[in-house]
Amino acid sequence: MKPERQIEPEELDALAIGAGILGTGGGTHPYLELLALRQLYRQGHRVRLIAADALDDTDQVAELGYMGAPLVTKERLPDPKHIIRPVKMMEAYVGKPFNAVMPSEVGAENGLLPLIVGAMMDLPVVDADTMGRAFPEMQMSSFVINGLPLVPFAMADIRANEHFMLKAESPIWVERLNRRLCTEMGAMAATCRPPRSGLEVKKYSVKGSTSRAIRLGKAVLDARQTHSDPLDAIIGGENGILLFTGKVVDVERRTSAGFVTGKAEIHGEGEFLGQSFVVDFQNEFTVGVIDGKRTIMVPDLICILDASSGEAIGTETIRYGLRVGIVAIAADKVLKGPEGLAYVGPRAFGYDFDFVSPFASVA
Repeated sequence: MKPERQIEPEELDALAIGAGILGTGGGTHPYLELLALRQLYRQGHRVRLIAADALDDTDQVAELGYMGAPLVTKERLPDPKHIIRPVKMMEAYVGKPFNAVMPSEVGAENGLLPLIVGAMMDLPVVDADTMGRAFPEMQMSSFVINGLPLVPFAMADIRANEHFMLKAESPIWVERLNRRLCTEMGAMAATCRPPRSGLEVKKYSVKGSTSRAIRLGKAVLDARQTHSDPLDAIIGGENGILLFTGKVVDVERRTSAGFVTGKAEIHGEGEFLGQSFVVDFQNEFTVGVIDGKRTIMVPDLICILDASSGEAIGTETIRYGLRVGIVAIAADKVLKGPEGLAYVGPRAFGYDFDFVSPFASVA
């Protein structure tokens, strides 16, 4: 791709669909953020996408994302003025403006949130993120895996409350303390993580994330247009694996401590008739078990999709009676090394077992 290009209006729908799929259950289709972007485009704003490698080493990049429970983000339209506040807080602290913005994660709402900021502030959006998917906690990041800090950290709620953290014992403490504060803010806050240099983004980010989401979404839209199977289009485009198809028969879900947690059970249909798939989730889907055997787990992507449309189904919207297909997509290699698994493997989510991948190569 060229170092910088404009995201065209007709690409926004594809981006939202693809970001929903890469969200692995967290936030699903970012419909409200899509509406906000459409409105900005109607007003004449545009989003410019820049390749990570096109950044100057000294460029200053704002890493942005919501913190909170996905269900809460569905309760109100995103307010661009709210989302920009932590960015302005960080600029005031460092004493110079940002040259670009980027998503902390490409999945769901956070995959589109920096585009709103970029459009409003006329800043390019870097075609990269720190996860290649979505994760529930801030330290689950390629920057942190590579030893970068999570402070300074800025956070603002939809009211007049703003918080700035300058020092922390570790990235995990940044997550723990600010998660408590986020809960008091109503389980949703806009955040700006530490400024990242262009050099750091080039060395440590997961590159091409936004383009990947657009490509995924286009594959789904093309499949719908040609009346072909969108699950096949997703699998073919990502070298994925079809793990299961069936009907959701039971869901346990609760929102607490700023997370949506629980599990869902799916009974097999077609070639999977007579089998059962049980999946745990913490904002995103974490571990999938087929007939008692652990089959798929973080950091690999567990994508639960509407069997007919290919639309992502989230942890807050999965419900009894849905017919779904479950697709596995391999995680980025930075997440699968020893340092990455310490932050995003199953033990990082409280499970007492090591990572096993359905893909032939796990390194």
